[in-house]
Amino acid sequence: MPHARVALVVAVCLVAVNMRPTITSIGPLLEQIAGDTGLATSILGLLAAVPLAAWAIVSPFAHELSNRFGMSRVVLGSLLLLTIGTLVRSLPGPLASVWIGTALIGVALAVANVLMPAVVKRDFPGRVPAMMAVYTALLGGAGAVASGVAVPTSQWAAAVTGTEGWRLSLLITGGILLPIAIVAWIVAYRGRREPRRAAGGIRHSTGIWGDSMAWLVAAYMGFQSAVFYILVTWLATIAVSTGLSPVTAGIDVMLYQVGAVVGALVVPFLFRGPAARWVPGALPLVALVGAVGLMLAPSAILLWIALLGPASGASLGTSLTLMAERARDHHASAALSGMAQSVGYLMAASGPVLFGALHAATDAWALPLLLVAAILIGQSVSGLFAGRDRYVLEPR
Repeated sequence: MPHARVALVVAVCLVAVNMRPTITSIGPLLEQIAGDTGLATSILGLLAAVPLAAWAIVSPFAHELSNRFGMSRVVLGSLLLLTIGTLVRSLPGPLASVWIGTALIGVALAVANVLMPAVVKRDFPGRVPAMMAVYTALLGGAGAVASGVAVPTSQWAAAVTGTEGWRLSLLITGGILLPIAIVAWIVAYRGRREPRRAAGGIRHSTGIWGDSMAWLVAAYMGFQSAVFYILVTWLATIAVSTGLSPVTAGIDVMLYQVGAVVGALVVPFLFRGPAARWVPGALPLVALVGAVGLMLAPSAILLWIALLGPASGASLGTSLTLMAERARDHHASAALSGMAQSVGYLMAASGPVLFGALHAATDAWALPLLLVAAILIGQSVSGLFAGRDRYVLEPR
């Protein structure tokens, strides 16, 4: 059985590696996409919001799909749909394929995002914080690499093919590891029987919406996601405005996400002992210092990235850990994950768009970054309450 356990770990890790690159590679390429298509960069901010909107709409249905078809099968289906969406987005021709492909990517990621914390809760019940830390670190690390190589890959592709290099760059950065993940998932879960749904599973998907702890976890998820996707989408543009080259700006986005990887790996250690109760509320305050610093002294962007990155990664890891730890079983965890990610990404979807609108209206970064600071304060408040040792769907 050790080999089976290794296969499970490898499969989960490979899924994590494919959860971010299709999204994080867009930000550094916005200027190129705008130049080739004639669309304003602020309008292309909507492109970053499409997956988040899909996550908000689709996430509540992931739990029922899991109940109907089995969690492992639904995750496999999401990987296949992610592959299709990545291919469609990179097709040459009308810009409509970019929007359609991005929407398909959003649907696929919505399902996988919801179910993976429940998969960890089910298959690694004694190692939830550690596995979620590894999952989050790989998720962030792969996203960081995609951000860093997106622009150089597009320049190489344009030189080789003589066409729009950003399309091939999106295909390479987003899809190169997807076939491996699909094969690994099939091998790991082939022949495994799905645990039967616990009695009251239907109540999980309905009663969760009236649970106060679930709303606190959802709010925390929304606030941290809004900050992350604002920075992933706009950090490169902010860096360019300070005089840096597009390649250097892309590397800055990569460094932000590398810092997030470090932060994610620290989460299991933070959740030890009595201090764990205060971790969700404390992490956003570290990021708040970075956001204010970026607003007041943008030329010191590397210093602020050193604060924002680890705090963002630890916040994401904390969000996913709360989805597993605030539930008694993996059925309740899937319900909580679906609800929290639906509400959370509905909040997050407005982040890059509102940030871009504020920048377009003021032609400056102070007011948009003030928005980030306000979001971080909201995350800290929700984290103080979500950090309490309570479970969803239980009497208070």
